[in-house]
Amino acid sequence: MIKTAVLVSGGGTNLQALIDASAAGEMPHAALSLVVSSRADAFALERAKRASIPAAVVARKEYASAEEYSDAMLALLRENGIGLIVLAGFLSILSPAFCKAYEGRILNIHPSLIPSFCGRGFYGLRVHEAALERGVKLTGATVHFVNEIPDGGEILLQKAVAVHEGDTPETLQRRVMEEAEWVLLPQAAELAARRLEEAGTTERKV
Repeated sequence: MIKTAVLVSGGGTNLQALIDASAAGEMPHAALSLVVSSRADAFALERAKRASIPAAVVARKEYASAEEYSDAMLALLRENGIGLIVLAGFLSILSPAFCKAYEGRILNIHPSLIPSFCGRGFYGLRVHEAALERGVKLTGATVHFVNEIPDGGEILLQKAVAVHEGDTPETLQRRVMEEAEWVLLPQAAELAARRLEEAGTTERKV
């Protein structure tokens, strides 16, 4: 199994989807080994505690630059032997050096069908507001590998979700989470972990 860290900043609903999938035996190659939050008050930390997953806080506000923050995060992950990283509602930008260090081993979920409504500035409700403003009939979620370009890495999985008449950004956000994000993220984590094992990544395993 590949030791997997989940990086969070808020409530941790996507983390919960991973926890539930792992408990159901749906992620046999990905071991949830660490949760790291950029905020000390993130409810995701409580979810990690309930699931008996080690957790840590690396607060973004305590570092002067993204580079210093990324270096601290990188040191923690290496100390814990992490082989795969999943960004689950993680709102801090990681440095190019960090992305290079874990190239091909960082997953992010974005609440749209990339390349639509993505890139710098598109996160949270902003994505769904833009989709409704444009009048699209289908939106969805995308799991992609992370590189130095926001939402610019290789796409791993996508799932479409219908936009309903009368949707608000909040109702659309909830449907995308339930029908796409919570389905795709565990699948992607398992797929990426299995690929790492098949590629002979013997280090950073449980």
